[in-house]
Formats: sequence, C-alpha cells, structure tokens
Amino acid sequence: MRITPKTPEVRVPRLVGLMAVDARETAEAQGVLLAAPDRPDFHLAVIDYVVRQYPPPGAEVPRGAVITVWFELGDGEGGGAGVREPRRPGPPSGGLRRELDEPGDPFEILR
Repeated sequence: MRITPKTPEVRVPRLVGLMAVDARETAEAQGVLLAAPDRPDFHLAVIDYVVRQYPPPGAEVPRGAVITVWFELGDGEGGGAGVREPRRPGPPSGGLRRELDEPGDPFEILR
C-alpha cells in the first residue's frame, strides 16, 4: 500500500484496460474508492478487465470519492465484433466448376 499526500483533491487514474485486481490497487494508491454496478462480487474479481469508468481519467475529485467501473459493455457500446461490409458475391461453390463459369456454345453464330 502506497501512502499518498493528504491533498483535498486527487486526479482520477485511468482504469480502462486494467484487470480488476490492478484497478483496485491503482485506485487505492490514488486515494479513491471503486464501485462496480455490474459485478456484485467485485471484491473477488481478479482477471476481468475494466471497459468503462466514470468520472473519466484526469478529472479532479475529492480524496475518497467513488469511481464507478464497468466490466461489460452496455447495449450499443461496441460489444459486437466490429463493422462488417457485405461479402457479395459469395464464394464460388466447390468442385470442377469452382473457378470457371459454364462455357457457352463454341460455335455460336454472331450477327
């Protein structure tokens, strides 16, 4: 445990990307407390990663203030796999016709 100077205001550390255990240690070293509304067993969490926090990093808060962290993204916050462009036409079917189109009539009369 690090002892920090007794100043009335502290800066919020960046906790996003840290594992739960590291986030707790970092917050304690800076003189702030953590709360996690999506993890009732937050004090037992070890390897879950922080994905969001409030207040944001660098904000000045009173010593002992509670910083809220989340370990899961909410609806519409990028929980998907990213942007996917359409893949059309689809890949060709397998077998002998895999890469070539069906040939036309080789003796077709052009007019």
